[in-house]
Amino acid sequence: MDSDTVLILGASGKTGRRVAALLRLRGVPVRAASRSSSTRFDWGDPSGWDAALKGVAAVYVVAPTTPGPVSEFVARAKAAGVSRLVLLSGRGADKWGDSRFGRDMLDAEAAVRGSTLEWTVLRPTNFFQNFTDPQAHCDTIAAGELALPVGPLTEAMIDVDNVADVIATVLTEPGRHAGQVYELSGPRALTYREAVELISLATDRPISYSEIDVDDYAATLIRQGLDEHYAYCVSDMYVIIARGTLATPTDGVRTLLGREPRAFEDFVVRAAAGGSWLAEQRGPQ
Repeated sequence: MDSDTVLILGASGKTGRRVAALLRLRGVPVRAASRSSSTRFDWGDPSGWDAALKGVAAVYVVAPTTPGPVSEFVARAKAAGVSRLVLLSGRGADKWGDSRFGRDMLDAEAAVRGSTLEWTVLRPTNFFQNFTDPQAHCDTIAAGELALPVGPLTEAMIDVDNVADVIATVLTEPGRHAGQVYELSGPRALTYREAVELISLATDRPISYSEIDVDDYAATLIRQGLDEHYAYCVSDMYVIIARGTLATPTDGVRTLLGREPRAFEDFVVRAAAGGSWLAEQRGPQ
């Protein structure tokens, strides 16, 4: 592999698959790694880590869902000669407090920021694309409703394509972003009720939005098949949003890309045209 090779962890995920494509278009050698890739990577199986890291200059790190493994991974990356790490975390991570949500990302941040390698941490808000993800909101919106425990406060959500652009940019600009933590958001804050109203307008379908108690929401997720621990972590995320700490837009995308982040309305138009919220048809996310 070329000495400029970038290892992409979570290469089949929302950000990973986009970042891999962007880097390839820019002529950057990419090693895509996931549990289903030809380069296999599993946070629960360290036996494959060294092979994935061999000959790699930089790594895009998506934290595992449980705290712990990133510290050992960073040590192995250093031993393998990796020079840079770019970590995907979450908006306002230092303001989450004792929440069950995000402990995996906080653990990963501590491991990466405590290393002697060149590192950059990216902290985006929730993605617009959660509204088209069957594992998040898509199926309930297609059924004509969405109920969340987020309250009336807003969040400056972001388009995952903007996030991928930022990741690819940071990965291809060595030295420029060393030791930086970038908070990333969309251009404006909106409530989840407003988001649902925009989807309803674009699809010309009645879609209701309602508030739900956080414990009731967790119970709903569990009934839908989510692990109990993960269900409560997700519920706690909405508690954090309800505090209002993620509402103020940031200039991270503008600073890194030199342009404004995409608007939610643009995303809604693309998703509606692709049939994302039709029960009988699902377009690409």
